Amino acid sequence: MRHSIIEPVEAPAEDRAAVIRDHIRNAIVDRRLGPGTKLSEQEVGALFDASRTVARAALQMLSFEGLVRTERNRGAFVANPTPAEARHVFASRRVIEPGIAADACARIGPDDIARFEAQLADESRYLALRGPEARRSEIKASGDFHLLLARVAGNPILLRFMEELVARSSLVIALYGRTGASTCGHSEHQEIAAALSAGDAERAGALIMRHIDHIEADLDLNHKGSTALRDAIAV
Repeated sequence: MRHSIIEPVEAPAEDRAAVIRDHIRNAIVDRRLGPGTKLSEQEVGALFDASRTVARAALQMLSFEGLVRTERNRGAFVANPTPAEARHVFASRRVIEPGIAADACARIGPDDIARFEAQLADESRYLALRGPEARRSEIKASGDFHLLLARVAGNPILLRFMEELVARSSLVIALYGRTGASTCGHSEHQEIAAALSAGDAERAGALIMRHIDHIEADLDLNHKGSTALRDAIAV
């Protein structure tokens, strides 16, 4: 008997597609789905108890975000960024994130500082654990730090850009990361958060730039393997 990953719900097709997109995007972001993994409409539909039309719409959404590529007569695959594309991702982050940090410094308040403290506590907890599930949680928490920074900055358009860039960064790290670990260093996050709390925009921007340099420095050009769709999405 076939079991879907999510329970069927009465909702418009566009909403169903968005739910599927979010599940697959999360699997890509925390590197459960590796570059090159095939995403067949039939399998996606079966996993989520959705029609192929809804599955196709979800994959098209991911394609617009640059996380999935489609090939004629072959189907959809998790994007497999080239070295040049990987460099472009981090070049984009260098342009955007220092400005986000400056805006966050101007807007940060006590509630925001508490959110950063909770975020860093989550990272510390995951670093102390072992096993693949803990590792996935750590990777996601690491990306969430940068998304929290964008939320505090208060610009929804830049937040959308950052959501895409964090997702693409995870894809690049999955393919080219040397250590196989989250290279978004916890100690550097602590330093960035401290600069934000102090309202030191110049220091926060410099720390962000150094941080991005360290992430990119951990990359090489050796291809990593991928995980089957069902294994990556299953919860």
